Amino acid sequence: MAVWAIADLHLSFGVPDKAMDLFGPQWTDHPEKIKEHWLSLISPDDLVLIAGDISWAMTPEQAKPDLNWIGQLPGTKLLIRGNHDYWWTSLSKAEKVLPPSMHLIQNNACTWKNISVAGARLWDTPEYAFGEWIDYRDNPKAKILATEPDPNLPAETLRLFQRELSRLETSLKAMDKHADTRIVMTHYPPIGGLLLESEVSKLLEKYHVDICVFGHLHNLQQNVPLFGKRNEISYYLTACDYLNFIPLKLLD
Repeated sequence: MAVWAIADLHLSFGVPDKAMDLFGPQWTDHPEKIKEHWLSLISPDDLVLIAGDISWAMTPEQAKPDLNWIGQLPGTKLLIRGNHDYWWTSLSKAEKVLPPSMHLIQNNACTWKNISVAGARLWDTPEYAFGEWIDYRDNPKAKILATEPDPNLPAETLRLFQRELSRLETSLKAMDKHADTRIVMTHYPPIGGLLLESEVSKLLEKYHVDICVFGHLHNLQQNVPLFGKRNEISYYLTACDYLNFIPLKLLD
């Protein structure tokens, strides 16, 4: 009964024109890479945490092929929303298209065995940045969708971050106080690469979290030691390309 984590699956079975190949050769046939590793590592009794950016779909119906693909893989899956999960417009609508093995975290928490899991998407924050550690690559199709506020507006960015911080605390309050292990999923990084104190790290310490997993960062330089443990909390970047599409084992 192990616990695993992986993020940023960016599946597009329902919207095949949004395949990830244009982001580099490492993304060619990436669902097959994920599936191969998943089947070799994860058993039906395991828990898998998926920290956002699950599907490129724009509606729950479009997301069904992606969710069913994940649902057929072994394990119980817990999901949070990423910044590209436009299909996830509300908890009730998203839950209607979920396979039985999948559960969503949004202003709530889930307990599995003796492990309690909370989470929230988060947002950009001026507290830290990762530009110096990212190999930027041009994407001719990149654009900001009209459904999201412009992330370059500082006031709006701060408002969104504070809203997400409040949502995270709501989820943290819902965790099982008697759980042996407390895990948090965020999509945006909760802390800088060098583990300096942040608004999120202070909140996680307040609620005695043991592990935090997150995604969102792509093309991160592999030879740079980032994240790790701060004040007894282990921080893991689990974007699937960073993991070479191999789920990360958190607990045995």
